[in-house]
Amino acid sequence: MEPASLALLAGGGALIGFLLSVLGAGGSILLLPLLVSGAALPTREAVPLSLLVVMLLALANLGPYLRRGQFAPKPALILGLPALAGSWIGGSWVKAGYVPEPVQLGVFAAAALLASWLLSHRPSGGPPRAGRPLLLAIQGVLVGLLTGIAGVGGGFAIVPALVLLAGLPMALASGTSLLLIAVNALVALAAVGHWPAASLPLMAPLLLGGAVGAVIGQRLAPHLNDRRLRQGFSMLLIGSALLSGAEAWRRHHASAVPSASSSLQQRSPSQLPSADAP
Repeated sequence: MEPASLALLAGGGALIGFLLSVLGAGGSILLLPLLVSGAALPTREAVPLSLLVVMLLALANLGPYLRRGQFAPKPALILGLPALAGSWIGGSWVKAGYVPEPVQLGVFAAAALLASWLLSHRPSGGPPRAGRPLLLAIQGVLVGLLTGIAGVGGGFAIVPALVLLAGLPMALASGTSLLLIAVNALVALAAVGHWPAASLPLMAPLLLGGAVGAVIGQRLAPHLNDRRLRQGFSMLLIGSALLSGAEAWRRHHASAVPSASSSLQQRSPSQLPSADAP
């Protein structure tokens, strides 16, 4: 692998680990465009690799939250069990070929734009609100589908759901989210059923960078302005959505051109226009 690619993956991993440690969500949504556009992987390889890295980074960042007791079992079950079902369904759709590659990238681009809006409007505190278990379960299904289809952990939607619908404080929601991200990614990886063996060497710079970013994030988190950080991350998500949308359009166009060419080649000579025709 070229040094420039290694540096790009390590830098991206560091950013993802940093954001997961300070926000408890969101960083993994940058991973798919990093693998697709930065490492030039096909989506079939990028999605399972993204799920694997997301699971490991979420588990690595979970330790400090569990030591502080920042985990809520009941909301985790209400949101988590439907999310597992959604992850399995979404991964099974991808495995069966029901979701073409451009659609996967398009779903990801839409999710990144939604993540940008959710994170920029996420409440920073306030009194707990009454729980809404049905809405929380529906949110879980949607997050799971997104995890299975686009290869992201879904923490950008899990954290606001736990805050707004379950009435959890931010720290508790972040710790609960990290565990749900890891379990969701594991179920989606099993449903996709494709182990990215050829791309596994890419994990080394991603995880190394992620570990460095997580350590830095955990040390700086008490001193960072949460609102400014989320605003900056929202801008990164918009750029990520635009990049993925452009890549989806390029791959859709590339797949359409060979299809048209093969259709022309399959026509019989009698169906082709004659050079002598008026």
